[in-house]
Formats: sequence, C-alpha cells, structure tokens
Amino acid sequence: MKIKLYFRLCRVFLHLLTGLSACAFVFPWASHRLRDRVVQGWSRRLVKICGVTVEPPAGAPALAHAMVVANHVSWLDIFVINALYPCRFVAKSEIREWPLLGWLADKGGTVFLARGNRRDLRQIFKGLVLKLQQGERVAFFPEGTTGSQGGLLPFHANLFEAAVDAGVMVQPYALCYMDGTHQSLHPSIEFIGEMTFAQSMVTILSGPPIFARVVCSQPINAAGAHRRDVCAAAHASVGAMLSQEIVGR
Repeated sequence: MKIKLYFRLCRVFLHLLTGLSACAFVFPWASHRLRDRVVQGWSRRLVKICGVTVEPPAGAPALAHAMVVANHVSWLDIFVINALYPCRFVAKSEIREWPLLGWLADKGGTVFLARGNRRDLRQIFKGLVLKLQQGERVAFFPEGTTGSQGGLLPFHANLFEAAVDAGVMVQPYALCYMDGTHQSLHPSIEFIGEMTFAQSMVTILSGPPIFARVVCSQPINAAGAHRRDVCAAAHASVGAMLSQEIVGR
C-alpha cells in the first residue's frame, strides 16, 4: 500500500512540474482557447493520476458562456469540472496557499476571494462582470466552503450579482463522487473540519478508485432578475439534482 501511495505521489509531483512549465512557457502568449485546452488536458491527467474516473456528463448541455455554480465537496471539484468544461474559477484565498496546486490554480486563471474583504469583493465583482461580458465561462462555489457529500449548505448570493449585471445565464452543476459499486458515496472524498489538503491528498491517493459525476441543470436567466432569486433557484436546482443522483442510485 505504501509503495502504491509513494508511486502516485511521485506521479502527481511530476505532473505538477508539467503544469509549472505550461504556466511559464505557454500561458504568457497563449490565446484564451489554447489556455482552455491546456487546462482541460492537464486537469484530465491529474484526476486520472489520483484514481478518479470522470464519467460522461449528464443532464442539460453545458453552455459555453455562462456563470457556473456548483456544490463544493473536495479540492478535486475544480479539476473535475475543468476536465469537462474549462472555467475561470473564483475560489477562497486559502487555496492559494496549497503547495504547488495553489500556485498553478493562480496561474491558470483562478480568482481568489478573501473572506470579509469588501474592497477585494468589489474589485473581483467588476472583473467577473467583464469576463462574463467577454464571453468566458466563470464558475464559483456559492456554499463558500466544502460540505459533506449528500448535503448542501446555504448559498451566498453576493457573486450572483455579477451574472445579473452581465445579463448572462447561470447554470447549476451537481457533483458527486461514487465508489466502485456506483451506488454509494465514496468514503475518501470528505474534505471538511480540520482535515488539511495534504491529509486529503494522501487519503485519496491511497484509497480505492473514485468515480466523479457532473450533472448540469437547465440554465437560469439572470438578466433583469434579483440576485437572491437567482441564488434561490440555483440552490433548489443543485439540491434536486443531488437528491436524484444519490437517492436514485
């Protein structure tokens, strides 16, 4: 078991080095489309090294231009979504401190949000509106933190205002991670409480195979709507999809 873990850790480290090279030599001159392809390919290889199989997406077709919101289960969420649909993510500032992955997330276009910093929020909000107006797919986790699988925390409505101002669609995604039976939630995914990123990484790399599933809902038109109404509709949509995926299985 330890040999398997060390082997996987070495593969992750080497893969991180390829990401560093891409950030240094490709991203400075790459077009938006090329960056998306690089991020998608790199994310696919990372989750595969971690023993994660990303199943074909289900539900409604994913919009190429939308604000994406999803439930937040693990640090894997960003890479699972990027493996299917590359996004410009908004994430909590603590992720920037993760060893290597935080730096890569930063260089890959992730926007970091410090809790309680209103000036930071205003600047990020303006940037999000601009990115959405430019036709990019922007994503964030409105729960604000990771939660237990099968549950859904309340959504924070603030960043939904960017979709309202930009006049774009909001598309909710639901993520769940199943074990090899495809019937039960995977026990190694929980990333809550006092668990550190390193502990979570070791638990995932040393555990059994993981099957990640992303379900897309019908988009919600945010143009002319109130952010709280859009937030409530997105929360209900994600909750319904999670119930259908978990209870239905």
